[in-house]
Amino acid sequence: MNIPTLKYQSQAVAKLYFIAALCLFSGQIIFGITLGLQYVIGDLFFPYIPFNIARMVHTNLLIVWLLFGFMGAAYFMVPEESETELWSPLFAKILFWVFLAAGVATILGYLLVPYASLAKWTGNDLLATMGREFLEQPLPTKIGIVVVCLGFLFNISMTVLKGRKTAISLVLLLGLWGLALMFLFSFVNPSNLVRDKMYWWFVVHLWVEGTWELIMASLLAFVLIKTTGVDREVIDKWMYMIVAFALISGILGTGHHFYFIGLPGYWHWVGGVFSALEPIPFFMMTLFAFNMVQRRRREHPNQAAVLWAVGTAVIAFLGAGVWGFIHTLSWVNYYTHGSQVTAAHGHLAFYGAYVLVVLAIISYAMPLMRGREANPMRAQRFEMWSFWIMSIGMAVMVLALSGAGILQVWLQRMPTTGAMSFMATQDQLVFFYWVRVFGGVMFLVGLITYLSSFFIGPAADEQEMAAIPGGRMQRA
Repeated sequence: MNIPTLKYQSQAVAKLYFIAALCLFSGQIIFGITLGLQYVIGDLFFPYIPFNIARMVHTNLLIVWLLFGFMGAAYFMVPEESETELWSPLFAKILFWVFLAAGVATILGYLLVPYASLAKWTGNDLLATMGREFLEQPLPTKIGIVVVCLGFLFNISMTVLKGRKTAISLVLLLGLWGLALMFLFSFVNPSNLVRDKMYWWFVVHLWVEGTWELIMASLLAFVLIKTTGVDREVIDKWMYMIVAFALISGILGTGHHFYFIGLPGYWHWVGGVFSALEPIPFFMMTLFAFNMVQRRRREHPNQAAVLWAVGTAVIAFLGAGVWGFIHTLSWVNYYTHGSQVTAAHGHLAFYGAYVLVVLAIISYAMPLMRGREANPMRAQRFEMWSFWIMSIGMAVMVLALSGAGILQVWLQRMPTTGAMSFMATQDQLVFFYWVRVFGGVMFLVGLITYLSSFFIGPAADEQEMAAIPGGRMQRA
């Protein structure tokens, strides 16, 4: 029997956003496996889904579903943190359908219309914003994203202003406003290539290594407070330290993208020094998560959410911290930039830092929105299995990409004489690419396992108990 478990009814708005996020996440993984196969079967799905379109859909779905996840998390967290109902649940629902329609229309546009025609039909001649990696969205979509983000931020900000102000809600708000402001640089497309790349990194780097880290820290802190019962003051102090290091290292660490694009030489030193500091906040986050779990005052029934939260900290440190540091210094980056080493870092960093934290808040919030404090134990076991299957699948992909990248650098980029051509080098990497496909399929199996957990109800636990001799009596 379902019982009311939400403190504020407007928190239920988050369910729409979480469902959309998981659906788009599934699409992203399917297109990712398609891309992996196209590395070894070059004409797969050609000319219907060429490689450049599949890659565009894969990366755009990643951005959009994470934004849905962040918005859903904010709609769930802020009323509880502010101790008041959301300013306008109806407005949140309207913005959801606008954002979803714009996202689906954009993806269909990529798949059904040649990109050059799409640019012509959507006003790119009036304001050229298309064609840049991760920012391929047509002008109307970009404008729609800005409108949705401003409406969302207004709704969240008004809720915070009328209620209690906590460190978690303020850090979350700072990250969300920063995300929206940095996206405005996607409308700036100067003819000077150096300025173009500089502004492009303002969006991409200052999202994933700046404002998104604030969002991640606040989400992780919220889940740990709820599942461990540790004093808020302790968690707030940890969060402030993590956020301070993330901003100091992340903002000036943008310089590691300025090494070779025509900017002054001092960025070699600034970028190198502060990029070397970027693993620190992620290491602090790992210590933070384990420390909070060890100091917990209660055994929360939702152990799956605890696993996702701790996994976020550990794998974010490995992906964003360790794999980022591996090739961040200029004398290494000179050889590895744009190689498969970059792809290895990108995959593990996004998975650890952002995919897992969104899944952690969904794991905690979804049972509450479905009328129970935690999922049945059988459903939680499915969730825990899905964490390990996806994480191992990601590890296989990352190790394969790392091996491919090292061999690529060795054969193509380092030799002063007799270097292989790009295509000849790719032929030598086929084994690693097949291993990556295997890892991708394994990841998809883990995702399916995760999604299946939502369809396991309390009756499954009752059946398991009934199958054990004396089980019902033990339960009583």
